[in-house]
Parts: sequence; structure tokens; C-alpha cells
Amino acid sequence: MNRVEEFVNKYYVERKNTNSLKWDALDERFGDSDLLALWVADMEFKTPECIRKALSERVEHGVFGYTKLPESYYEEYKKWHKQKYDINVEKQWIRFAPGIVQAILWVIHAYTKKDDSVIIMPPVYYPFANSIRNSGRKLVESPLIEEDGKFKIDFVTFEKEIRDNNVKLYIHCSPHNPVGRVWTLEEQRRVFEICEKYDVLVLSDEIHQDFTYENHKQISALALEEGKYSNRLIVANSGSKTFNLASLVHATLLIPDSAIREQFDKFSKEYLGAEPSLLGQIALEAGYKDGNDWLGGLKETVLYNYNLLHDILAEKVPEIKVYPLEGTYLVFLNLEKVLNGKSTKQFIQDECGLAIDFGHWFGKGYNSYVRINLATSSENIKEAAERIVENCKKW
Repeated sequence: MNRVEEFVNKYYVERKNTNSLKWDALDERFGDSDLLALWVADMEFKTPECIRKALSERVEHGVFGYTKLPESYYEEYKKWHKQKYDINVEKQWIRFAPGIVQAILWVIHAYTKKDDSVIIMPPVYYPFANSIRNSGRKLVESPLIEEDGKFKIDFVTFEKEIRDNNVKLYIHCSPHNPVGRVWTLEEQRRVFEICEKYDVLVLSDEIHQDFTYENHKQISALALEEGKYSNRLIVANSGSKTFNLASLVHATLLIPDSAIREQFDKFSKEYLGAEPSLLGQIALEAGYKDGNDWLGGLKETVLYNYNLLHDILAEKVPEIKVYPLEGTYLVFLNLEKVLNGKSTKQFIQDECGLAIDFGHWFGKGYNSYVRINLATSSENIKEAAERIVENCKKW
């Protein structure tokens, strides 16, 4: 038995009838409770034993009162980021939020005013655009471009849109969801040079930082040019994706610049007063301390699932474009050449019976695209691929 089989056999769990959003809200979200769920970005894998043990011990204690974070939490967090990304995080940089989406909203409200322009690079995680619109800010877009079989940044359009719209904030997605890119040092350097030129603050969403593959290396915005851009930077990350802990609501904002930090603290005192999640803190401390081997098995499984999906479709339906997976555990597909006049929903949901994230959720012009979650069993991925192949044969 190889490592992927061992990991799936040990950690895969049935989630139906557990109040799972992914599995038990299918009728509510898609109108069909019998779909194979490959959408929202959480996993069918139990979190590491070290986390479950730490949580069990706290639950057994039985008291969940007001709690301060122990120094051990900060030490494990800092150690993880130093060992993996060569970042020397300082405790004073750290602020907490219930989740990444809430953190995005807070940053938008803390650093921009109503009708200010905020820029993103679609197709991108749809709460970016929703948060901007819902905050009464002006949404500005610099779409990624497809080149050499993958998505790349259009630097000319990015600079033009920033200049023409007097952009105040850029929300950076690194690694990029849904296109699966891990931005290179040169790509990020050019982005930040433009932001520096026009005095644009950057919020870098790095929640998928721990999911990169093969020779693709995550470079945190904090590590660019030895911290050169820290005076215009906030990084948001969380181990909630890393260790499958979405419902424990615990995310981190890293704010290295003292003036930017002071502005956030002022906003926080006026509007927030949020406390970190006790169970989230306990879980993440345990994960950062002892969860790395589990993460290794998970990443091998995700990469195996990607290759399985890619190879089946490449052999049987080469007309479907499967984009390279450099980072995240989410793969982007373009179904344009197999739709034959059908809508993406008609083909992928009504005929194939799959619940996925539709491309148009991530931006205008992506109606033929879908995002598939690979953090599940290989059987589920094989089943999804075979359903797609079978329905393509009905042309």
C-alpha cells in the first residue's frame, strides 16, 4: 500500500448527515441533494491526531471561559513560518480575525473610504469582489491572461487600472484560487513595484500557502526583497485550510509596519473588539507543532488526485483544458469545447451530477470554467472524471 492509499484509508470520512455545508446543503445550494460534492474548499479528511488529541483534552477539562493566548502558540506559529517560508514573524505584528473573509472586510473598512477603488485580479476567490461591493467601494478589475497554458498577470492593465481609478487597495491572492498559480519572485516583485509607484496598500491573502507542489515554492509577500514592501503590506493567513479546520474560525493578520498596525488597532477599538477562538488556537498550535507529517500525506494525495483527473481527461477528452496545479488543492477546468451549446450547469450538474464551483462565480467571462476540489478520496475524483467522459461521449 502506497502513502496515498494509507492516507485515504486512515483519514477519509463520510460527511453526509453531519451538517456539512458541502454535502448536506446540496439541495439548498444546487437544487439537487444527490450530487457528488466537489465544491466548497474543505476536505473529507480527518484533521491530524495531534489536533484531535489537543481538542479532546481541552473539552475534557470542561471550561471554555475567557482565555489568553499562551506564548507557546506564538512560538509554534513563528517556527512554522520560519522553517517553511524563511519569515521572521514578530509577535507584535499579529492580529486575529474569525476568518479570512472577515479579515478582508475589516481591512477594506479600516484602510479605505466609501467609493474608494479596490483592485483584484479575476478569476479570483469570489468573496473578494463581494466584500468590495458590499462595503460600498468601487470594484476595479485587472483580469489574468491565459498564456502558455496557464494564467499570468497582465501588468500593463494592472498599472493602467490603478492609475486611472486612483486605486487605494489591492487584494492579492497567493497562491491563487481558483487558477492554481504560485506566483514567482519576479511576478510578485513587478506587482509590488507598481503598488509602490502609486502608493497602493496590499492585502495578501496567503491562506493556501502550505499547498504548493513539485518545484513551485511559495514566496510570501513578507519575504519579497527582504521585507522591502512591508510598509504597504498586510498578510492574511490561517492554518484552517492547512489542517481542515474551517469551522474553528481562527485567522491571522500580519501587519509589520507600525503605522499601518496603529491604524488597524484604532479601527479595532472602535468597531471590533474580537477575541481569538480558544479551540481554533488550541488546534492550530498542535498542528503547527506536530502536524507536518499529516500535511505531507495530504499533499501527496491532492497531487495524486490532480494527476488522476488530468490523465483521464487528457486521454479520453483532450478538448477539456485542465490547468496546471502549482498551488492550492483546487483545480480549474475549461469545458468550452465540450459544451456544444449547453450551459455549464446543464452539462456538469444536470448531466454529470457534480456539485462544483462555477467559473462565473469568480469573475465575468468564465462561464465555461469550473473549479473542482481535489481534497477528497481518489474514488470520488475518478468517479467525477468518468462521469465527465461518459457524458462527453453523448455528443
